[in-house]
Amino acid sequence: MRYLTAGESHGKQQTTIVEGIPARMPITQDDINESLLRRQKGHGRGKRMQIEKDLVDIAGGVRHGYTLGSPIALVVKNDDYKHWTDVMGEDPIEDDQKIRRVVTRPRPGHADLNGAIKYGHRDMRNILERSSARETTARVAAGAVAKTLLKHLDIKIVGYVKEIAGIKAEERPDLTIDQKIEISEESPVRSLDDNAGQQMMDAIDKAKKDGDSIGGVCEVYVEGLPAGIGSYVHYDRKLDGRIAGAVQSINAFKGVEFGIGFEAARKNGSEVHDEILWSEEQGYYRRTNRLGGFEGGMSTGMPIVVKGVMKPIPTLYKPLQSVDIETKETFNASIERSDSCAVPAAAVVMEHVVAIEIAKAILEQFPNDQFPKLKEALDQYREEIKQF
Repeated sequence: MRYLTAGESHGKQQTTIVEGIPARMPITQDDINESLLRRQKGHGRGKRMQIEKDLVDIAGGVRHGYTLGSPIALVVKNDDYKHWTDVMGEDPIEDDQKIRRVVTRPRPGHADLNGAIKYGHRDMRNILERSSARETTARVAAGAVAKTLLKHLDIKIVGYVKEIAGIKAEERPDLTIDQKIEISEESPVRSLDDNAGQQMMDAIDKAKKDGDSIGGVCEVYVEGLPAGIGSYVHYDRKLDGRIAGAVQSINAFKGVEFGIGFEAARKNGSEVHDEILWSEEQGYYRRTNRLGGFEGGMSTGMPIVVKGVMKPIPTLYKPLQSVDIETKETFNASIERSDSCAVPAAAVVMEHVVAIEIAKAILEQFPNDQFPKLKEALDQYREEIKQF
């Protein structure tokens, strides 16, 4: 399985091509639209979320509610494009015309300057339109296809917020994954802790009032993935490594950890590793899950627990200093429409990129031409490892 996205923030549409999904898998537009709408929610989102109503058009690869085995084409229109036609249109500019809304002042924390240097663009709108987090719309669409695959394979996944601006949600080990899904969907900040959630919203409101932005920590929890998915043989087939790379690739993410993560550096080995147990009902399992469901680059059968750190969004309403690339004069960085906090939405994006990597690993390890045969093979594998 692989996917490719195309489209600019204020361009006509976001386009996703997903290749490698088995034939005969049930899927509908609703499966994808649900994910797209979840991405748009969250306390602290900016006005762009009021403009765009992200709905998918499945343009290929699905017929009568089932995948065909061919590439799946997904299109999400940008409603705001009608206001940007002259700026973002593909037609050549006449000699006597000027390009509108040229950007020559790079914003600190963005891809503007580095991208302009790499591709030789003097108008940095060519950079910011693609590097915008609007691209995650297309990634969530791809992830929704992957999540649908996992759902039909009895694998559940949820993303939620652990921390915003240093305000930490209380640990809730008593919650089932279904409860985590329900509670996070009800919370405006996708928190599993109501008290912390209210404090997070207050912090977001204060940041917005101050013209600032704040970041936080997201967590994704996966249940139902059997042991042995991934590989210890090659570095690029280690599933935790793939997930880490996918999470790190999300806009504004600066760190990833599994289980207790960096806390392991401050503990003895006896306080880090998970003892192995066996029962006739479960087969092998771990007494604890400090390693977040991974050993040797492979799943252990315990829940996957992965955290991602999102920095504050760099577009500020009290802008930082920058330098105009044409005049070399010092300016305050330009302001583009932005959110004061996008951590709740980022948890949804993170959930979907993790789903993609897990789906990829399963499709590499089991028969993948026809979905019924894939499900049969995975169910058989589950029974086999119980008796190993």
